[in-house]
Amino acid sequence: MPYTKSPRPYKKEYKKQKERGEHPDRMERQRARRAYDKKGINRRGKDVSHNKALAKGGSNKDGTKLESPSKNRARNGQKDKKKVKK
Repeated sequence: MPYTKSPRPYKKEYKKQKERGEHPDRMERQRARRAYDKKGINRRGKDVSHNKALAKGGSNKDGTKLESPSKNRARNGQKDKKKVKK
């Protein structure tokens, strides 16, 4: 919900994020995005997808790739399942 009557409490949000343990993964995602920008790769409309999800203990060292947002976010850290024809 947007803040309309009071300024957004950025310091408070940052403190809560650190308490929840989200900060290291956020920084890892940011480093991955910046690496693509530094290489000059256009990532407009794409997500930087980690080969091993950060939530499952992955890092940028495990590798990254550009994917469409719908494909990256639909996976939810699950491995690709082989489709079985009936």
